[in-house]
Amino acid sequence: MKDILVKGTIEGVRVYALSTTNLVEKLNRIHKCSPLAIAALGRTVTGALLLAATMKEQECITVQIKGDGPLGTIVAEAQGNFVRGYVQHPEVMLPPKNGKLDVGGGVGQGQILVTRYLAQGEPFTGMCELVNGEIATDLTQYLYQSEQTPASVALGVLVGKDCTVQEAGGYFVQAMPDAKEEVLAQLENNVLTLPYVSELLQAGYTPEDMIKKIGAGLEVNIKESNYLGVKCRCSREKVLHTLAALQDKDLQELSQDAVTEVHCQFCNKSYKFTNTELQVLRDKKST
Repeated sequence: MKDILVKGTIEGVRVYALSTTNLVEKLNRIHKCSPLAIAALGRTVTGALLLAATMKEQECITVQIKGDGPLGTIVAEAQGNFVRGYVQHPEVMLPPKNGKLDVGGGVGQGQILVTRYLAQGEPFTGMCELVNGEIATDLTQYLYQSEQTPASVALGVLVGKDCTVQEAGGYFVQAMPDAKEEVLAQLENNVLTLPYVSELLQAGYTPEDMIKKIGAGLEVNIKESNYLGVKCRCSREKVLHTLAALQDKDLQELSQDAVTEVHCQFCNKSYKFTNTELQVLRDKKST
């Protein structure tokens, strides 16, 4: 199944569903994650894509999970149909809990921070305490507490015995102001009886199928679908531009070394700059 996000409505309720198996496995390879780490990172990037789907294409959203668990900070940044992300300690692994990967134990207690970069106006950052570190519940609580948005977020990542991502995806349900109480009651019952997201995907359900399953017994309207992917926005030119913004004393200090290396946490690429290149930057700034 290709990575795809499907948008729909169910009688005054906004519903998005997506499959992200391939892009999560790509991040798994980039960061050389343990099964626990990629489960946590996969849920976070999938959640970020769901939130980005509520914004304009040129707008961007960053989700940071800052817990005191051994995984450390988890960051996902989504814009339009593309996402990038990393986990601070991708090598961490814990014993299973109730037969499942202990994502909550890996994340620990702390905060979730969500920053929306809007097309117009200043970026907005909201935050709330983590509920259980399982990501989906934390995002649901964040939306309700910090953005006053009653919603339900479900996320799932299934990792195989060979440590590759077998299934990944999720869905987002948000009531609009004109939604009827009986519709909300039916949807709540449907969601409560749904299998886990990873189980639905493993059974062959597409994102469109998931929306129809969520809206069983109600009128479902599928609006559009878009392909998803991993894309890092770093480049040698952008890193050089960042270096050029440093103070002269900092550039001078860096130019003491024959080569300065800058590493991108999102894609694991490194960019090397000679002291001659840094000296050129200094000379340009002084003219």
